[in-house]
Amino acid sequence: MTDDPLDRALLELLRRNARMPAAQLARRLGLSRTTLQGRIERLERQGAILGYTVVEPGRSDAVRALVMITLSPRRAAQVERDLRSVPGLRELHAVSGPSDLVAMLGAETPEALDRAIDAIGAVEGVERTHSAMILSTKVATRK
Repeated sequence: MTDDPLDRALLELLRRNARMPAAQLARRLGLSRTTLQGRIERLERQGAILGYTVVEPGRSDAVRALVMITLSPRRAAQVERDLRSVPGLRELHAVSGPSDLVAMLGAETPEALDRAIDAIGAVEGVERTHSAMILSTKVATRK
């Protein structure tokens, strides 16, 4: 929808936390609050921002993957904090079974998805990962 790097960065911040205060968004993006507010209003008019949901027509998580993550003992809290900065991380779940965490990743290209998976594997405390690319969604429900 937008080729502007600041717009894309703003949308990514809002995707991660749609309730982030404007002052904090402006600080993170290196903008004044007034400039930030103008960008948000323009993105609202364009339909990219609807309430607390970010929608980008023409841009989707074209490729998605589930990444099962096995952690080193007693490293869960630090790994969870570090994983928050992985580009494309949409969800992170603690699970039972052979893996400790399952991450849902989304990206525009397979290459970007590959970089995100590599970033997870590079986090200190991650012993191993196992990835499964999502080929199609058979059932999706919304609350």
